[in-house]
Amino acid sequence: MSETAAAKPPRRADARRNAGNVLEAAAAVFVTSGVEAPIREIAARAGVGTATIYRHYPTRADLILAVYRLQVEALAEAGPALLASEPGPHQALVKWIDRFVDFVITKQGLASVLQSDEACYDPLHAYFLERLGPVCTQLLDAAAAAGEIVPGQDAYELMRGVGSLCAGAGTAARYDARHLVKLLVNGLRRSDAL
Repeated sequence: MSETAAAKPPRRADARRNAGNVLEAAAAVFVTSGVEAPIREIAARAGVGTATIYRHYPTRADLILAVYRLQVEALAEAGPALLASEPGPHQALVKWIDRFVDFVITKQGLASVLQSDEACYDPLHAYFLERLGPVCTQLLDAAAAAGEIVPGQDAYELMRGVGSLCAGAGTAARYDARHLVKLLVNGLRRSDAL
């Protein structure tokens, strides 16, 4: 056993549960109050003290990065699971894009953070693309192979288009990003597959 492993005991079950509760609470608070929400608001929602948050995530940046990574991982894992459980690849793609829309809309508050001068946020965009690009490609390829969409679609282009359509979410009462994204995804369908 290395000296480092001996110095750092495994986290207790309640500590792991608290960390998970903090991330879920932070994600929900970031949606309603933005990423600059007071830590005490996150602590109250998680049912823990602020000291617990700072113990797990010493800086706000640590907390933001952990929430972002957790949600990216959940979205990355959803792609293959949807392909396995949905009746067809196009339906899996539709459901995954719907989850992607949820993810993008809730990340609108991160825009200012991601454009900040703090170097710790620089790798987030690359991480996002590295994890989600292949998942979207897998879904597009499966739908194309099944003859459900026009082949040759680019995952980056699709995700960028969805992101652009979601940029207006919440800014105008009559703007329905989800409806526009549905039109975009339906536009991938082959005319003979409709």
